[in-house]
Amino acid sequence: MRNEIYLDNSATTPVAEEVVQAMEPYWSIQYGNPSSPHIRGVAAENTLHANRKQLGSLLQVNPAQLYFTASGTEANNMAIQGVANTPYFLRNPGHIITTPIEHPSVLKVVMHLEELGWSVSYLDVDGFGQIDPNEFSKHLKPNTKIVSIMLVNNELGSIAPVNEIGKIIEAENKERQHKIIFHVDAVQALGHLPVRIPELKAHLCSFSAHKIFGPKGIGLLYASRQAQLRPILFGGDQEDGLRPGTENIPAIVGFTKAAQLVTDNLEPNVAQLRRLRQALIDGIKTIPDARINSPLDGAPHLLNASFPGVRGEVLVHFLEQKRIFVAMGAACSSKKKGASHVLQAIGLEQDEILSAIRFSIAPTITLDQIEYVVYSLKDTVEEIRNIYI
Repeated sequence: MRNEIYLDNSATTPVAEEVVQAMEPYWSIQYGNPSSPHIRGVAAENTLHANRKQLGSLLQVNPAQLYFTASGTEANNMAIQGVANTPYFLRNPGHIITTPIEHPSVLKVVMHLEELGWSVSYLDVDGFGQIDPNEFSKHLKPNTKIVSIMLVNNELGSIAPVNEIGKIIEAENKERQHKIIFHVDAVQALGHLPVRIPELKAHLCSFSAHKIFGPKGIGLLYASRQAQLRPILFGGDQEDGLRPGTENIPAIVGFTKAAQLVTDNLEPNVAQLRRLRQALIDGIKTIPDARINSPLDGAPHLLNASFPGVRGEVLVHFLEQKRIFVAMGAACSSKKKGASHVLQAIGLEQDEILSAIRFSIAPTITLDQIEYVVYSLKDTVEEIRNIYI
């Protein structure tokens, strides 16, 4: 039987063997609570500090400004709500700038804040989910207080010009008493683009381990002092009081190991991903009426395409029978009925939206496997179309 071909890595990745090995001692041997004063606790605390320091080095920031969370979703909530919960903003709800193609863990927070009196502007996106940084300044208002923009879109792979926007915000803040706080969701960027936080010009930046061959249940938030975050959870004094709860040491170790691996291997991994993605694009173009929804110069691991006349959910399950695993869209919403808000925002027709599937590649995939995927995809699309004619 042919081995499975897993192309849903943007939903989650298998945990790398090196990561499993790095985590193993912290389940049963080095199991102390870093808040405990005895030798077990001190050892755990030292592990926590060492991993935070290593991540700080990888991301080129002060490790004291890195906070561990349970997920990328929590990191996004902690970032945006943590700014909005400051005493000044609680008294004076302001203005938020974001895009209509953000992850739900950003968009739903923004909608919640709108109910509390905040106003919101959504940047325009083109037909491939790209934004024009020159349009950004037109949306600035005297009471703009939060900007949240995803670095790599999780459905399309479009890359946002966050550095240019960060520079505009940096210049604007020189004239403002109450500074604009810039949040970047970098969950899909780490391991696929060079991510050096100072170059992003962001005050807040979110990450997740299970997108980079690390464990589920661990996220990371970079928060500069300028953001002046307030906690959204209350309890102990862990994570400098910003995120209470006993730190998940095994997962933190796994996250750090995974981040080190993808950073060390970034150049060859990206080169391989680009070869695979281009082969997939070339193959899809041979399928009648197929449409590539992702920008050609998008993130190397992501490709979204539509096959009008074929329901995406049907195509997903037909391919599954051939041991090929793809997705209809973001994992957080693909099981629920309703069209993708991302594909709606880029102006696709209804048939194009309902027939869209997402391929997310890993460097371990081979060109031979991509050729088999293209062959199977072409055959399956034709089969389904013949059934429903």
